[in-house]
Amino acid sequence: MSAVQPIRPAATVIIVRAAPSSFEIFMVRRTAGAAFAGGMYVFPGGRVDGDDHLHKYDEWRVGPSDAQSAQRDALGAEWRGFWIAGIRESFEEAGLLLAYGEDGELVNYDDPDTHARFEAYRNPLHAGEINLRDICQRENVRLAVDRMHFHDRVVTPVGRPRRFDTRFFIADAPPSQAGQHDEKETVDSVWITPEQALARNDAQEFGLMSVTRAQLKGLAAHESNTSVIAAARARQTFSVTRPVLVDD
Repeated sequence: MSAVQPIRPAATVIIVRAAPSSFEIFMVRRTAGAAFAGGMYVFPGGRVDGDDHLHKYDEWRVGPSDAQSAQRDALGAEWRGFWIAGIRESFEEAGLLLAYGEDGELVNYDDPDTHARFEAYRNPLHAGEINLRDICQRENVRLAVDRMHFHDRVVTPVGRPRRFDTRFFIADAPPSQAGQHDEKETVDSVWITPEQALARNDAQEFGLMSVTRAQLKGLAAHESNTSVIAAARARQTFSVTRPVLVDD
């Protein structure tokens, strides 16, 4: 009998912004050599680390709000770790930081010096030389948990070489933050509409996992990022999707 693969907790963030015709989603392409989803376009995300669960983040976060109580309940006792991991991974992989500055507004990259200063944290964070709380303390920013909404949960099926129990979140992109892949785990990045991503996947020029394709199909039903965020905020019930591998 083959060994049963352990299931790792993970968090993924679908980051949306307004576009001339509808809305776009930020996606990154994983390096072809990655053990999981190699060469595929995915939403920023990754494994939940032990540090993400620690109460030390409580003084450096805003939210979850009272309106997110159903989301918090659905995430369960480890809700903190999933929210923190989603923000950390979005910053590590995509350079998009969901956090409030001292002025109470989302961190703004209009100033090149500010952008460069935050960008310099990504490699040390990825390497484990610093943690997300260190950045919060140095920059006096607070993590915008209240801007990131739990959306869906998917468990990788038995038979895959790596298995994850992934919580999907949805968030509006911070203004002035354009995003950029990390050139380590991810080698390309793009803002793209759900329809474009699906069409390019149909043309076999934009690799997608089945779970990513399913998320994009659901998002394609919306006309704007405002609609996407409103639906995420209003969600009160959540299900767990457990796909099953089927022999072709």
